[in-house]
This record gives sequence, structure tokens and C-alpha cells, in this order.
Amino acid sequence: MSLDGTYDRDNIFAKIIRGEIPAVKVYEDDEVLAFMDVFPQARGHTLVIPKGSEARNLLDENPQTLGKLIGVVQKVAQAVREALRPDGIVITQFNGAPAGQTIFHLHFHVIPRWEGEAVGRHAAGGMADMDELKKLAAQISARLN
Repeated sequence: MSLDGTYDRDNIFAKIIRGEIPAVKVYEDDEVLAFMDVFPQARGHTLVIPKGSEARNLLDENPQTLGKLIGVVQKVAQAVREALRPDGIVITQFNGAPAGQTIFHLHFHVIPRWEGEAVGRHAAGGMADMDELKKLAAQISARLN
């Protein structure tokens, strides 16, 4: 898919926002949702998405929503740092299929990294254990300011 296109209201993130598909939530307010990636690249991999937006990527989003969204990305990254004590944190955001985007609803990845541990390929390790995701989400949520 190119950078341009029509927003698909049936994408998986839209379904999560509507409550049609469950998610292990880390943070939620009226505008933003953060939840555990079910196909994590590392322990604690969290996604942050705008709730009321139909932006397919960063280029489609309005600056006001981006401001709120990046503030929550920072808050989640700080909570991941406090909860899991990684050596580093990767924050990624893809725009278009050639850039690696697979779900066309604007989203950021917060991926903790530990020295000597390779980051996994998305979905390569299969779906995560839901009980483990719930424990990680509780640890991260407890550190949100």
C-alpha cells in the first residue's frame, strides 16, 4: 500500500477501539489508547494509537492529535523504563507498506531493548502468552504518572 489511500474502518486497531476485539490495555483516555502488542518484538512491546482518528499514518494526522499522541508515547516509554528497566527503548512509526507498515491506522511502537538480546521480527515468534501480557501491562500501567 502506498502512502495514500482510504482509511479502512475495519482495520484491527479500529476494531480494538470499538471493543470488537480484546486488547491488553496499558493506558486509555478519551483520545489515546496504549496496549500490548500481541506479536511482540521484545518483552513489553507496547502500541500507542489515536482513538478518534482516521489517519492511516503520520502524514495524514493533524498536529493537535499528534501532540497529544506523542505525549502519551513519551509517558508510556517512561513507564516501560521504570517498570522493566531496559537498557534502551526503540520508538518506531512506519508510513506506508514499503516502510514496514502493516496496519493502516496511525500507531507508534514502544519497544524495550536489553543489551545482548536481539529484537525479534514482528509476528515471527508467534502470538504472545496473554497472561504474560497482562502481567507486563499491569507493571507498566502501575508506573504511569
